[in-house]
Amino acid sequence: MDETSSRPDKNGFQASAWHFAALLAGNAALALGPWLVRLSDTGPVSAGFWRLILPVPILAFLAWRSRSPGPLDKKLTVLCLIAGGFFAVDLASWHIGIERTRLANATLFGNAGSIILMVWGLIAARRAPSGREGVGVIAAIAGAGILLGRSMEISATTFIGDLFCLAAGIFYAFYLLPAQRARAVLGSWFVLLLVSLTAAPILLGMAVAAGEPVWPGAAGWTPILVLALSSQVIGQGLLVFSLRNFPPLVIGMALLTQPAIAATVGWLAFGELLEPLDIFGMVLVGAALVLARAPGKAGRVR
Repeated sequence: MDETSSRPDKNGFQASAWHFAALLAGNAALALGPWLVRLSDTGPVSAGFWRLILPVPILAFLAWRSRSPGPLDKKLTVLCLIAGGFFAVDLASWHIGIERTRLANATLFGNAGSIILMVWGLIAARRAPSGREGVGVIAAIAGAGILLGRSMEISATTFIGDLFCLAAGIFYAFYLLPAQRARAVLGSWFVLLLVSLTAAPILLGMAVAAGEPVWPGAAGWTPILVLALSSQVIGQGLLVFSLRNFPPLVIGMALLTQPAIAATVGWLAFGELLEPLDIFGMVLVGAALVLARAPGKAGRVR
């Protein structure tokens, strides 16, 4: 490998071909999540519970290996618990939406947390959006309007599924606010471990209260195990390895591989065909996601 391929750029980012491959592969692994949720024959919220609880031993090992020695900050731990509560509601809402709308829509709307954080930042700062931010907000609203309108044309169920996924994007934004503060000190793996341990029992309680089947049936454990490993270990691990080496704009562009892969899987596995208007709406939302990530650090790691 050429030495210049891993030399830091003027902004301090140091990326190699391996980092870029990991960035794309991590997004690809996460993009398979909605398909695996559909393949499992537990309830959608139950699938979220298994996704979080099964990898806990692996996450605990990775957190132990990566965390700096020293006393645990109680305030940051509380932030992780709060983040876990929001993440539980986010994952429940997203998984319910996945079963009711197209995979491409679910992936796009589920990743809307970056856009919502941008709007939240503008409100908190009490300032008008810049030109780029204004374009991002307009593109997000227009794209979401097109996709929601197309879902209403298909069926009321698809439209409701979109709303669940949009709600998931909102809850994820509120998960990110405390999680990002804790991650800077405690490390990504330790925060993910605490969030998983907090969110998993909440999801189990929600699944039982809703009367969902919790234990896998005829489909077996394969979809659940692959979901847990691909989303919580492989996808997360590859992104933790790669994200720090790229500017947010590159990360935002790489994020767009998720809806592209989800759309392809939806077409091949479930016959979910996209019309030109669908593609146009997705392009608008995708552009908004890239613009929302451009000013700051990357947020969403599903």
